[in-house]
Amino acid sequence: MQTGLYVAVSSQMALEKRMNTLADNVANSSTVGFRSTEVKFNQVLGDTRPTKVSFVSEGKEFLNTNNGGLSQTGNQLDFAVKGDAWFQIETPGGLALTRDGRFTMTETGDLVTLRGYPVLDAGGAPIQLNSQASEIKVGADGAIQQDGTQVAVLGLYEANFANGFARHDNSAVIPNSAPEPVVDRFDVGVMQGYVEESNVNPVQEMSQLIMVSRAFENISALMRDSETSLSEAIKTLGGSK
Repeated sequence: MQTGLYVAVSSQMALEKRMNTLADNVANSSTVGFRSTEVKFNQVLGDTRPTKVSFVSEGKEFLNTNNGGLSQTGNQLDFAVKGDAWFQIETPGGLALTRDGRFTMTETGDLVTLRGYPVLDAGGAPIQLNSQASEIKVGADGAIQQDGTQVAVLGLYEANFANGFARHDNSAVIPNSAPEPVVDRFDVGVMQGYVEESNVNPVQEMSQLIMVSRAFENISALMRDSETSLSEAIKTLGGSK
């Protein structure tokens, strides 16, 4: 049995998955609030008695939780999350989390994302502002004040992404486990007039992408050599008497 071919195929599957995540990271290196995707690989031992053969798993994706840099915009409806938390928005695909805090206000006072998705408070309700009020002030706790009166509170949520997640509109994510509102955490807050940049290091990601691509090509070459050697061996043995 050509065990080496199976090992090579498992490596290629893992490398292909890593190439896809790296390419996606690079493509979103300038996407506001984007958090890069990393992949964890595990060793899998095959039952190939009498010799144990190590295969590589396809890999499990997880989010890089490092914060991106902050850019000051001065816009009173731009917000950045301080700490490991997320804004929650209501999308056609369901509730999603995002760190892209570039919000706008509709004519009726609804606080929405640039794509028009409602921004939710800690209770999961859409935030309604006074469209006739002048200045909007938001405290570190997310409390929104207009004309000196508190009118709403930006909801901050935390989630466990260990059970998996799905991307939505690039920077937003939908976790498989239901997120929970942040309560009594002093390391989490909101900064008004700022937005968070992508946490992707494009130079580092490009370097890794090149390395992974070369590894994929090397394995492909080894597989071709292995197939050629097998074909030659069959011809030689088949012709011997």
